[in-house]
Amino acid sequence: MKIEFKLRPWNYGDLENMVKYANNWNVAKNMTDKFPFPYSESDGRAFLEFSIKDNLDQLFAIEIDGQAVGSIGIHPQDGIQRKNAELGYWLAEPFWGKGVISNAVKQVVDFAFNTYDINRVFARTFGTNLASQKVLEKNGFILEGRFEKVIIKHNEYLDELIYAIRR
Repeated sequence: MKIEFKLRPWNYGDLENMVKYANNWNVAKNMTDKFPFPYSESDGRAFLEFSIKDNLDQLFAIEIDGQAVGSIGIHPQDGIQRKNAELGYWLAEPFWGKGVISNAVKQVVDFAFNTYDINRVFARTFGTNLASQKVLEKNGFILEGRFEKVIIKHNEYLDELIYAIRR
């Protein structure tokens, strides 16, 4: 069953739901160390301050039934990588497997190609994160590379996979 959602800018009223849903090891274990666990109120405030103060119009809250339950963003690169943008996302565990992230990825990839002068959107995922790999593949992303044992998460070496879709 698919769930209705919308993408919108973050606001300070999202703090309580953000902390509630982000403070989950099953979410955090697939994220970089910039996404802390446990996820505290001060972590949530820092993220909201960053996304709101810096007016990041490419960083969206995923809203379901009036609650912010995840985040998805597109991050244009610079310098020699300026024709690329990185996609990143997370979603609260109660909403997994319902098509939310797959549809959000499609919307944000369309947004990226329509907004930025880029030719490629890429995403990095851990080799252990099969669900995220499936989401990317479902959206037309191609596996460009696998780097063995280059990520360390909780003292375990993991593979990093790079997926991309081109204009």
